[in-house]
Amino acid sequence: MFSKACEYGLRAATYIAMQSLDGRRVSLKEIADKIDSPIAFTAKILQLLSKNNIVESVKGAYGGFEISRTQMDKLKLSAIVDAIDGDTIYAGCGLGLKECNADKPCPVHSKFVDIRNDLREMLENTSLYEMTAGLEVGLTFLKR
Repeated sequence: MFSKACEYGLRAATYIAMQSLDGRRVSLKEIADKIDSPIAFTAKILQLLSKNNIVESVKGAYGGFEISRTQMDKLKLSAIVDAIDGDTIYAGCGLGLKECNADKPCPVHSKFVDIRNDLREMLENTSLYEMTAGLEVGLTFLKR
């Protein structure tokens, strides 16, 4: 459903948030390694996240990426998806057809509308902090 960039963006923001809870800034190299993403691609994604005020980039010897606890609580996953993919995830055809709408629906149109609506609701109602909760106790993971 998400672009590869968006998948990595969600993983990166979640990893940064988890490390920030421990008071750590993390480097580009560490983030790329921990989310299993190419470094150059991760750099571009982090640049987008920083530009959209999702993560904070601190330069210098003790620099890296971080997210404040306050930001984690208020930041919804929809903001991360929007920063990377825009709102296209809510508009595309489930089968990838160029033209698909209520007047000229694809075979899965009516069912896919419900799925998209559920996805939007989940993204708009899940905070970045919630994403870290399972990671902290080992119930969820970002890399196998």
